[in-house]
Amino acid sequence: MITPHFEFEKEAWLKNLTSCGVDEVGRGCIAGPVVAGAVSFPKNHKLNEKIRDSKKLTEKAREELFDFILDECDDFGIGLVPATEIDEIGIVPATKKAMKIAIESINIKMDLILIDAVKLEDVLTTQKSIIKGDEKVYSIAAASIIAKVFRDRIVSGLDNVYEDYGFSSHKGYGTKKHYEALNSSGHTPEHRKTFLKNK
Repeated sequence: MITPHFEFEKEAWLKNLTSCGVDEVGRGCIAGPVVAGAVSFPKNHKLNEKIRDSKKLTEKAREELFDFILDECDDFGIGLVPATEIDEIGIVPATKKAMKIAIESINIKMDLILIDAVKLEDVLTTQKSIIKGDEKVYSIAAASIIAKVFRDRIVSGLDNVYEDYGFSSHKGYGTKKHYEALNSSGHTPEHRKTFLKNK
């Protein structure tokens, strides 16, 4: 298993540059927002070997690392684009918009943006798009964790509004239980209609 490392961050620190890692979650869901996270660590941060791509962690591990990341980072940002806007502009533009919002939410001026497999237009800051960045780059992996935990909490909370759909169990993904709920109860405003053309 690949362990995320500091290679890109260290390169920036050696030049006295600030950097942040950026990643998104929820791109393949049929309900709920797409959420992006951006995280910047200080030069003296000690690598935590438990941090890795959020998809490879248990929910409990993500929750614990979420608190660690927020305590140890210089700053972080969250960007969110709701289902209604995803339907209006498409998932790729929505993903990029969420990433831009996350980056702009960081109060520290960034010199370098490290992004998982995406190139952002209209961003003046130098950026590097890294394939499988959430597996290779520490700050991108950290960004994936804070985005995942933040999104899961939002979607799980939908159970309080739409109790028939089981959002806390599937987090908006297209599980059998989720589709059964759609067939019996119909769409909610949280569902991405463009993802359900045949449903």
